[in-house]
Amino acid sequence: MPPTDHWAAVAERLGTDLFLDLQPDPSAPTQGRGAAIRRTLTRELRAAITDGRLPAGTRLPPYRSLAADLGVARGTVSAAYSELVVEGWLAARQGSGTVVAHGAAPPERPVPPRPAHAGPKHDFSLGAPAPGLFPRSDWITATRVALTDAPHSAFGPGDPQGNYQLREELSRCLARVRGVRTTPERIVLTTSVHTALITLSKHVVHGDLAVEAYSLPFHRWSIEANDVVTHPIPTDRDGADIAALDTLDVGPVLLTPSHQFPTGVSLSPPRRAAVVARARSRASYIVEDDYDGELRYDREPIGALQALAPDAVIYTGSVSKTLSPALRIAWLVVPDELVGPLVAAKGLREPDASVVDQLVLAQLIRSGAYDRHIRRSRQYYRRRRDELARRMHTAGIDVGGVSAGLHTVIGCPLDAEPAILEKAWAAGFLVFGLDQFRHPDAPKDRGGIVVGFGSPPDSTFSSDVNALAQLMSR
Repeated sequence: MPPTDHWAAVAERLGTDLFLDLQPDPSAPTQGRGAAIRRTLTRELRAAITDGRLPAGTRLPPYRSLAADLGVARGTVSAAYSELVVEGWLAARQGSGTVVAHGAAPPERPVPPRPAHAGPKHDFSLGAPAPGLFPRSDWITATRVALTDAPHSAFGPGDPQGNYQLREELSRCLARVRGVRTTPERIVLTTSVHTALITLSKHVVHGDLAVEAYSLPFHRWSIEANDVVTHPIPTDRDGADIAALDTLDVGPVLLTPSHQFPTGVSLSPPRRAAVVARARSRASYIVEDDYDGELRYDREPIGALQALAPDAVIYTGSVSKTLSPALRIAWLVVPDELVGPLVAAKGLREPDASVVDQLVLAQLIRSGAYDRHIRRSRQYYRRRRDELARRMHTAGIDVGGVSAGLHTVIGCPLDAEPAILEKAWAAGFLVFGLDQFRHPDAPKDRGGIVVGFGSPPDSTFSSDVNALAQLMSR
């Protein structure tokens, strides 16, 4: 038997918190103060019951407790309760206190339905894992353990660097799964990669920065928000063209080396070595977004670029694709000299993130449930990828970038992309054109339709894929 919580018992005796406005009714006749307060109190209680603030069955505070809260005599509250009991508004039950009588309050008003917003007929949105894959049972179990074991201090103001338990588990997990070389002291937790890039561009990266010619628009927007100028470098089958950096007067570079977005290629080993050598020679940084690093299917694992140069690479990632974008947890793994400035930039305490969620994720990793979820997810998305690729192949359509991640690129002639998109959108497809991910200063050198295969629900996935194949083969 757990020990009795004395303060919980006190709270039970005190009953429900109750706000009542006891300003006297100016139209009421002049009378003694006690009678005026009783009249006002009964009026306010009736109003609270009538407008639904006190639903039927609500237990009112004992009259002694409410009198103390309102600063009035106990007899005044007792008299008001008695009057309302006689009128049928309240019911006094032996051993249960005073409650709002059933039938006194109006029935609950039905909530009008929110207007329906017509969504896409075929949802191939990007960067979205299958919502039904979230490990609810594991998360509930981890929550119970994490909250039971957490010290009281865990529920105070959060450390701006992030909960130490999660940083410790992440340092082990990232080393095991992605080859990242770090310690808990070199990890700074954030709420998203977007937030991480904003913080970096404001406090670490200044001046000009190179990005991949085709990349996530929010990368550019996050960085340019703080007056950092971005310059595109071409990408090909070996990833970003590192040699092209020699034509630019920039220091730092932002890359997605494990699974380039959106083309899906990986940065080749010679180019990895070249970009690391360049960063060290210029004493500049490489910002690595480990996009889709865990979701690989039919290729050998490709480790994080950070492992080659922990002193020159700023590594960032999140759980938005492995777990859910609704869970706002991401991280920066940084060289030693950047920890202090980044933590100072966040302030004296954690300004945004949920420390409780950080505790739960730490327990999920510690228990092995996170690894099991990743393996299940990998098999689930592999089957989806295979079905999509098979159906497209049958229709004579080539797809690319499918060895990892949650999307694929269907190639098309450069001048055909706008017409295909217009036709797709008119038919209710949520798909994207490759040109939507092109840096404004990069040349238009390829065409393609980018589709995500994590979003369609299981019940319609096959029909969605068949409809997409028909659309693309016309």
